[in-house]
Amino acid sequence: MFDTLSDRLANTFKTLRGKGRLSEADIDGAAREIRIALLEADVALPVVRAFIASVKERARGADVSKALNPSQQFIKIVNQELVSILGGETRRLRFAKTAPTVIMLAGLQGAGKTTLAGKLGRWLKEQGHSPLLVACDLQRPNAVNQLSVVAERAGVAVYAPEPGNGVGDPVQVAKDSLEHARAKQYDVVVVDTAGRLGIDQELMQQAADIRDAVSPDEILFVVDAMIGQDAVNTAEAFRDGVGFDGVVLSKLDGDARGGAALSIAHVTGRQIMFASNGEKLDEFDAFHPDRMASRILGMGDVLSLIEQAERTFSQEEAAKMASKLASSKGKDFTLDDFLAQMEQVRKMGSISKLLGMLPGMAQMKDQINNIDERDVDRTAAIIKSMTPGERHDPTIINGSRRARIAKGSGVEVSAVKSLVERFFEARKMMSRMAQGGGMPGMPGIPGMGGGAGRQRKQQKQAKGKRRSGNPMKRKAEEEAAAEKREQAAQGGAFGLPAAEDKNFELPDEFKKFMG
Repeated sequence: MFDTLSDRLANTFKTLRGKGRLSEADIDGAAREIRIALLEADVALPVVRAFIASVKERARGADVSKALNPSQQFIKIVNQELVSILGGETRRLRFAKTAPTVIMLAGLQGAGKTTLAGKLGRWLKEQGHSPLLVACDLQRPNAVNQLSVVAERAGVAVYAPEPGNGVGDPVQVAKDSLEHARAKQYDVVVVDTAGRLGIDQELMQQAADIRDAVSPDEILFVVDAMIGQDAVNTAEAFRDGVGFDGVVLSKLDGDARGGAALSIAHVTGRQIMFASNGEKLDEFDAFHPDRMASRILGMGDVLSLIEQAERTFSQEEAAKMASKLASSKGKDFTLDDFLAQMEQVRKMGSISKLLGMLPGMAQMKDQINNIDERDVDRTAAIIKSMTPGERHDPTIINGSRRARIAKGSGVEVSAVKSLVERFFEARKMMSRMAQGGGMPGMPGIPGMGGGAGRQRKQQKQAKGKRRSGNPMKRKAEEEAAAEKREQAAQGGAFGLPAAEDKNFELPDEFKKFMG
């Protein structure tokens, strides 16, 4: 959704890189480009004005003028202000001291409330709660049936005593659901309410009546991230008419400009709590402003990627695979293990989405978008067409076996040969990494080099710097070398403090990087 905004910001920052000092003109030019980028992304005008004013004020301060790398400091300021617009810190759900906790969903028709109720129920179940979904949308055709289907897919309970389609009293259903939850010992009640095509008095009154009947601990306003500036107007109307505690963004996987979603937290004063970025029930998670800002600026979202991996991968299985790779040059790692690892990665979601979370991948957006997700299925089909013996020892796969496997998996013979060759290369590389050898071809860097023997070999091959035969030139070289040594003792040529400076501290960002 934020691809266009990301591209414009990346081009703006590219013009700043390499400059040793940022002038007033540089800052004004960058701010102008950022303003245009935000307005094109449909961010609300008051939000853009506040954002640009804050960025320019901070950029003209001492932080940038005295920084070793002013352009990076400017990008850091933009990142911090973007986090502030998105709500600052991550907002968590508030749970009632006495169960059940009541969460009420409100919003316009078509925003995705019913589907989101199932996603929220599934997410709560994964967090160790026992949620109950309540069908209080008794007007939209088949809304009750839809909630029942979504609840079944999510593996959570549903309370739907009325058939809906215009029959039943939603306020009474909401009241009765609390008694039902206490009797059955559900600790969270998620109330799905009716929506309208637009703001009207009847919608507001019904939502207010349900709110008064169940006294919810959290009222979540569900907003379609694709509807543009009207999202802000609708949010303000709900805030004034019913009131809400947090915002949930749906349809973040769309291709709309989506800047209105960035405006909601700033305009309404209510934080974004959850985000839905796909149709599947597991494509839903808590909203982290800092991570979203990093994605928009093309810095990736490694923390979310790690969390997804921790949810998907078993630590026991991972340790087992690591031991196989570390022993006997990785020969214990078979195609069966390779297939199991592939299926685990596939459970994490789309390959292109996972790659998009890595830092620096914004520049490879076109290549990532062209990834064929079916390649994983083709690889799995090839491996499953092999006999157990062939999977255990792929070296026995000869020409006739390749032909049989290709026929069984519906691919060309060359695809089978290519897979086996790639497997051996991957196993060799992973085995070397598991044994502590690091990545091949990267000597001299701890954890990524080829070991001390290789470094000694390179040192032996390296030639010393030749001295000039001209006495005048040699004297000038010696004086230059002495001057360099003196600068190093006093504090360096790049403004770095001397080693004796006890008050010197590394920047916070560098401390985090070094762990």
